[in-house]
This record gives sequence, C-alpha cells and structure tokens, in this order.
Amino acid sequence: MATITLDRPERLNTFTDTMQRELVEAFDRVDASVEVRALVVTGSGRAFCGGADLSSGASVFDPDADGRRQTDGRHRDEGGLVALRAFECTKPVIAAINGPAIGVGITMTLPFDVRMASTAARFGFVFTRRGLVPEACSSWFLPRIVGIGQALEWCYSGRVFGADEARRAGLVRSVHEPDELLTAAYELAHTFAAETSPVSVTLTRALLWRMLGEAHPIAAHRVDSALVDVLSRSADVQEGVSSFLEKRPARFPSTVPGDLPPGYPWWDDPEF
Repeated sequence: MATITLDRPERLNTFTDTMQRELVEAFDRVDASVEVRALVVTGSGRAFCGGADLSSGASVFDPDADGRRQTDGRHRDEGGLVALRAFECTKPVIAAINGPAIGVGITMTLPFDVRMASTAARFGFVFTRRGLVPEACSSWFLPRIVGIGQALEWCYSGRVFGADEARRAGLVRSVHEPDELLTAAYELAHTFAAETSPVSVTLTRALLWRMLGEAHPIAAHRVDSALVDVLSRSADVQEGVSSFLEKRPARFPSTVPGDLPPGYPWWDDPEF
C-alpha cells in the first residue's frame, strides 16, 4: 500500500498550487511503481482538506494573479488537474477522510474509488457561498455517485453536513471512529491486492469508470471482448485457474505497469 498524506495541519491542509503539483507527482510515482497495489489518501491533524487556502483573499481564484494561465491563455482549474490525474490512476484509490473535507477537499476525492470517513468528518460543496461553481470535474462525478437530486441540493445550498448524511447518500462507503479509520482503509486496500491479478484490477478500474460515459452497452461489449481475447492466453489466467483447481492462494506473476496488454489504454487507440 502507498499513502499520500495532505500535510498542512496548521492550515487544515488547505489546497494550494504546491499541493496540486505534489499530488499529481505522487500519483505519477504510484502508477510507476510495480510494488504499489493500492493507494490511501488522508490528511494530517484534525482535517482532511479544508478547501482552497483563502489566506491571500479573493485573488486566490484569479488565474492572472500568479500567472497560472496556459500558453493559449486559458485557465485550467487546479482541483480539476488533480481529479483528472486521479481518474487516470492505474491503481485503486481510497480516501480516508479523517476530518473536514470542504470544497476542493471533497471534490478532488470524487474520482477515487472509495471514500471512508471518520465520525469527525464534515463535507461541504460550498461554491455558491463563495460566488463560484463546482470545480474539479465534480459536476460530472458527483451526480454519478449520489444522483442528480442529491447533488443539486448539496451544491445549491452549499451547506456543510456530517458523515452519517454522506454515508446515507452514498458519498462515503462507511463511517469509523477516528482512531480506527486508517486501519479500516488499509484492510480494504489489502482486499484489493491480496489475491487478485494486478493487471485485472487495473483493467477493471478503467472499464467501470470509462463505461459511465458510454451511450450503449455495445461499447463495453467491444472492449471487454477484446480484453478477454488478449488475457485468456496470459500467465495470470493460467495461474488463476490453476490456483482455483488446486485450492491454494493465487500467485499472479503480472505487474503494473509492466504487463498491461497491447491496446491499453484502448480509449487512445482508434484501432482497438
């Protein structure tokens, strides 16, 4: 397991340009590592992430204030850069939300596969209370996770709500006592890695997320047919079947990224 800890406890781990760059770099390192099978993201101190660091005033949202525009003059939302990088991750990602997760503090976790919360966690899509709009691609992710009605209610009001409400709506998987949260997150991460093929997990993550945007199940049929065709002759399938027949734990030989099949990522291959 790998752990990323948001580590500005004196500022409630509020989000900065530096944090954005370092998070993207950390996801790059996770994807490049053949040893890492799952990732847990948490916060230090009493917060997960209190949102954008507003200590510099309203200019924190001005893309011209620090020259953050792209070379074509356009602005790329920093929270969105983290969300898109998390979406592209090849390993399962779990958020262990140990305290308040406000604004970008919650929206950047929406592309994660699982969110688990402490009883001390609080959540808020507070953008309308700051004169902004939901960012970090959350207008795409949030309705898919909790439904459009709940997403609209939270985003219209901008109110802060607790972990139990988040769990009932499906925003978080489970709620834990503060001193039990990380243990529970690591235990779940272990189930993703203990007896599974790394390649299978990576491809499954990509399939389920990517198919959310397809208009017809035939898109899934085409891709999973091609993947089954390739994987059926792999050493992992041989091991998976043999271990089942021999009633023993599987020892899959594949690694990620080294053994991902030809054609991955299929969404970038027009001939796949």
